[in-house]
Amino acid sequence: MLLAPVVVVSLRATDPERRRVVRRVGAVAGAVLFAGYAAQTVGLQYTTPSTSAFVTGLYVVMTPVLDAALERRVPSRAVLVGIALATVGLALLTGASLDLGLGVWLTLLCALLFACHIVFVGVFAPSVPTLAFTGLQLGAVAVLSVPATAVDGVGAVTALAVFAVVFTGIACSAVALPLQVWGQRRIPPARAALLLLAEPVFAGIASWIDGEHLDGTQLLGALVILTGIVISEVSTRDDDRRGDEPTSGEPIDDVEAG
Repeated sequence: MLLAPVVVVSLRATDPERRRVVRRVGAVAGAVLFAGYAAQTVGLQYTTPSTSAFVTGLYVVMTPVLDAALERRVPSRAVLVGIALATVGLALLTGASLDLGLGVWLTLLCALLFACHIVFVGVFAPSVPTLAFTGLQLGAVAVLSVPATAVDGVGAVTALAVFAVVFTGIACSAVALPLQVWGQRRIPPARAALLLLAEPVFAGIASWIDGEHLDGTQLLGALVILTGIVISEVSTRDDDRRGDEPTSGEPIDDVEAG
């Protein structure tokens, strides 16, 4: 709802052919994002939150594989090292145990869909309006959520629930997703996935502020994730200065080139 006026204005200012492309790719990205959310939510009924967090985070491994297959190039060694370290750190931070039950398989599907979403956004973000693309994604998620909401209802509408909806709707959707799309105009999907894996680290910090104490293993996991991100980013910046990094992810003007 917050982004709707911006979407309307942006689409009106866009030529008809480009408008059709934006609508199409926005709807597809939203459908993939909705499917990922659905798989994660149903999977949580059959596995623990820590296991779900770890398995979902495996999109950081799947994303460079999908991107490499699509672009026919392998991520840099530093990015691969960063991904390996971040995956180990995620396991330590979440304390996950894999039982390979229905919940894990559904959450693996979620991770794959999230990886597909990151790669898809990386392909089209340079050539479509950021806010319109994001708003159409969220609109698709909302529309696809209607049938389930109609069947299950919305639960208890308390003041805390309303606050949570407003906060996550504004901060985590209307603000965070456009930032992701904007960022993916400039960096390739593998690096974007690795940076997004900082999320559980920030979640751990937020939990600590809220009074939850992280043990030594969890703190080590957070440190390993951050180390993986730093190694990847520092090395990539050095490559950029030397001109060794491919120019994928730079903004382009032609939609069809995207």
